[in-house]
Amino acid sequence: MASSGYSDLREKLKSMTPHREEINNKFVDGTSNGSSGKARKRKIRESDDDEFEHSDDCAENMEQEASRVKSSILQESIFSPEECALIEEKIDDVVTRGEAGLYREHTVDRAPLRNKYFFGEGYTYGSQLEKRGPGQEKLYRKGEVDEIPSWVHDLVIKRLVSRGVVPEGFVNSAVINDYQPGGCIVSHVDPQHIFARPIVSVSFFSDSALCFGCRFQFKPIRVSEPVFVLPVRRGSVTVLSGYAADDITHCIRPQDIKERRAVIILRKTRPDAPRVDSGSPISASPAERPTLKAKRTHRRATSSAAHRPRVLEMDKEENRHPSNSRSRRHSISSENYWKRGQDSEKPRESSGRKVKMRRH
Repeated sequence: MASSGYSDLREKLKSMTPHREEINNKFVDGTSNGSSGKARKRKIRESDDDEFEHSDDCAENMEQEASRVKSSILQESIFSPEECALIEEKIDDVVTRGEAGLYREHTVDRAPLRNKYFFGEGYTYGSQLEKRGPGQEKLYRKGEVDEIPSWVHDLVIKRLVSRGVVPEGFVNSAVINDYQPGGCIVSHVDPQHIFARPIVSVSFFSDSALCFGCRFQFKPIRVSEPVFVLPVRRGSVTVLSGYAADDITHCIRPQDIKERRAVIILRKTRPDAPRVDSGSPISASPAERPTLKAKRTHRRATSSAAHRPRVLEMDKEENRHPSNSRSRRHSISSENYWKRGQDSEKPRESSGRKVKMRRH
């Protein structure tokens, strides 16, 4: 990155935000270290000039909210280390093709220490939007991103269908998020007017964590304590529906990406999801379609090459996401997963806790 910037945000965060591991652990295993059960007061900075204290009552509300998040997550380890290694080779191939400029223009979306690869369906968000705000995201026109690779169908989606995670024909959008150490994605809710529920993700390369209810601050970057922390293991499948998908933000913090990590997010777009209305023609053949210009280099493309800085300041990540107003494991069956996905369509009791949402 630039000499005045930084390539790994974990140390910067550690020096600026007092992350207390024992409080995070309390939400994971239901215990607290050396206390009688009363939550300590915590301070979370809302802005540079505003602080508020979380009292015991607020801590109790957070525990209740954590319980609601936990109850609407399904997670199980499905892919073996050998299967993970094969899929990770395919992900490396995606990175190499992206570096070579072999994908359509909107297939690859680069950000500091995190690249997205849209397949099947892609959508506008953050600074790409003409009008900022939740609900403004739109799908690209058909054909503006590449089709879902056959290996994603064969190695990932078919396996999830056979395990009852999703029904046949459900997935029409696959996104690969490729993170380098210290990378992150800010708090957001997957746009409800774009994607049906549930939201399915599969993790590769290394272990990490998914956090719920965090607030990101920028310039300098800092992250508040999460309401709930979900450990995410290599080869595990995570399914979000109900409260966890719709009523609280989720994010990946810089300190939770200690090694390279990739996640394949599998979703279904809604039939009435809005699309970009563009007058520009869509190319019908690979020779005509817009592509990313290949990088001029004598080095062979590698998995880390795609993360060489295109944006020099991490603070610009905030501009890509507009602002908006513990792990319980379950056996995986078609009834459990799909019933939970259908429940997300029903009205739910709103939480008393106001959450500042970001969508991506």
